[in-house]
Amino acid sequence: MSIRPVTTRSAPTVGFSTGTAAPLSQAVVHGDTIYCSGTGPLDPETRTIVSDVFEEQAEQTLRNLLAVVEAAGGSRESILKCNCYLRSAEYFPAFNGVYRRFFEKNPHFPARTTVIATPHRDGVLVEVECVAAVTGG
Repeated sequence: MSIRPVTTRSAPTVGFSTGTAAPLSQAVVHGDTIYCSGTGPLDPETRTIVSDVFEEQAEQTLRNLLAVVEAAGGSRESILKCNCYLRSAEYFPAFNGVYRRFFEKNPHFPARTTVIATPHRDGVLVEVECVAAVTGG
């Protein structure tokens, strides 16, 4: 079975230090499964954090994640599992609200794990990665 890396300009790809390319793929497709790297609240064009407001960061993060899933041949409904990382436990209720609205029209909510962790970039309050199924070309 082949492995296919996925890249899209509709979601940000960032380096881990100034001037370096990230040593990762935005996603990798193996068979009918999409494995997405963690993404955060960056504007896809400017690669800057969209806002200091947590809800706005969470919304952008989920939009970025969906852009990668779609580029890999999946859809919002095909997202199976999300691993979510919040900078602080204080953001958990707000994240639940954003996450619920984002997935509320799905026939199911994805399985989910949420942990409190410190993202590597100052100002980033949330990061999300996922596993999804390929649904189309």
